[in-house]
Amino acid sequence: MLLAIDAGNTNVVFAVHDGTEWRGRWRIATRADRTSDEYAVWLLALFQHCGLKPAEIDRCAIGTVVPAALYNLRRLSREWFNVEPLVARASVNWGFEIRVDRPQEVGADRLLNSLASHHHYQGPLVVIDFGTATTFDVVDSDGAYLGGVIAPGINLSIEALHKAAARLPRIGIGRPQAVIGRDTVAAMQSGIYWGYVGLIEGIVGRIQAEHEAHLKVVATGGLAPLFAEGTTVIETIDADITLEGLRLLAERNPVPILQKSVRDTP
Repeated sequence: MLLAIDAGNTNVVFAVHDGTEWRGRWRIATRADRTSDEYAVWLLALFQHCGLKPAEIDRCAIGTVVPAALYNLRRLSREWFNVEPLVARASVNWGFEIRVDRPQEVGADRLLNSLASHHHYQGPLVVIDFGTATTFDVVDSDGAYLGGVIAPGINLSIEALHKAAARLPRIGIGRPQAVIGRDTVAAMQSGIYWGYVGLIEGIVGRIQAEHEAHLKVVATGGLAPLFAEGTTVIETIDADITLEGLRLLAERNPVPILQKSVRDTP
């Protein structure tokens, strides 16, 4: 089985794939100083709850945009699952070209999203990821990664608005009933929601204008369904696209199983 680890700026997502389906997905807040033992205590309890055993894990793939978290995630894989992890980075075999000026600077999540989106939906396409940042990544018809756009994430924008303006409260995200807000909270919700819908439509439109062929639009991230309600630009929502990218990358890049660890159970 494969243990896929997607470490983002906000959460680390762990998932297990048995070769046919995803058997479980769990998330924990990203904290760079969290030790491998802390991860293990939490994760192995969830394994037990789902009827999974650590010895069943024979592959591990890690994608992270938080370099400081990588050390302990590697130790988790090596010490608790006896597997040398595959780390998603520009230098591994992606099966496609990375046609940007500095491939090593592209976030692993963006390449993973591109890999899985092209595999499942072909191309050319745009992948929108509603994460800590809102990213737009462009994939050519042959699967090549062409670059993209990085914008502030929705939650970052809300927090910045609250902190910078003394009388504006912290609000939740929702689709407002009307564009014109009749109180402060409604006005803020409208600005955030419809402002981001405008951002989505505007950026996708400008990307499309620079590309000769029609681009399919795939969205992922927890807020993708909410914003898809407000625009016809988003054609497909796929919550598992980053994990799927890790699965596909692991298939292309096998790594050796380590020798027995002292922490192995009989």
